[in-house]
Amino acid sequence: MSENRSDAEGRRDQAGNAAILMHGAPVADAVLAQVADDVAKLAAEGIEVGLGTILVGDDPASAGYIAKKHEACAAVGMRSFHQELPTTATQEEVQAAVVAFNEDPAVDAFLVQNPLPKGLDYNAAIAAVDPAKDADGLHPTNLGLLALGVTGAPLACTPAGIVAMLAHYEVPVEGRNVVIVGRGPTIGRPLSLLLSLKRPGANAAVTVVHTGVANWADYTRRADIVVGGAGVPNMIGPDDVRPGAAVVGAGLTWEGRRIISDVDESVAEVAGWVTPRRGGVGPTTVAMLLGNAVRAARGKLEAS
Repeated sequence: MSENRSDAEGRRDQAGNAAILMHGAPVADAVLAQVADDVAKLAAEGIEVGLGTILVGDDPASAGYIAKKHEACAAVGMRSFHQELPTTATQEEVQAAVVAFNEDPAVDAFLVQNPLPKGLDYNAAIAAVDPAKDADGLHPTNLGLLALGVTGAPLACTPAGIVAMLAHYEVPVEGRNVVIVGRGPTIGRPLSLLLSLKRPGANAAVTVVHTGVANWADYTRRADIVVGGAGVPNMIGPDDVRPGAAVVGAGLTWEGRRIISDVDESVAEVAGWVTPRRGGVGPTTVAMLLGNAVRAARGKLEAS
């Protein structure tokens, strides 16, 4: 059962500084249940939904993320396809892999796993993706449609997952002060657009700060909602947030085999809601990815 602001404040009065943990699994499970239903309905109409992944290099974290995506596909009855290239792959070989998925009718949507090995251009690879097959929602065309407020295009997965998570835990968003720490194209920029749109679960006053803003904490201390997306380990501490605020750790850094969030775990001492170090935004990102594949398959059916 989700808890609203009054629930959170009441619990803090009784139990001290104990934030409500915003686990991503319940949100992801709800999205994936709908995805599985959609996959079954499309199958009944002769459409087998297919998601593709392109992995370049041997980064263990990237390989782990890819494995989770394929496991999720199997769980909802979705077909998955994979192309793997060595660390020595050229930009031309990466582009060729993208073109192959663009032209494969069995692949409804696909992604290029980021980061690419040094020397390769991720932006060029993304730009070569057919916008209608953009599983990550990061193609320039789709980000442009988001900026225009056009509905129906695939949404960037992590921002969409964050919005769904805030709604699930009944964190008030409309008209509230949201500060996003980080301006990257996968989290900060699309999330700022999404949360400022006039739509349910959004319509907020959004400020974007980053590591180039020396006094960034002056902004986060006044925010009702803080999202860490800079990719700087433990950047946001308990002194950087207002008591009772909702705090989302979206930026992650690998230190060996350990994941470090942008949000220090001690933030739970003052926050009203906070994502855990593991199992926060990640599961929702995968769920939204599969949702984009379903959207692409449905679009292909409607166009036929």
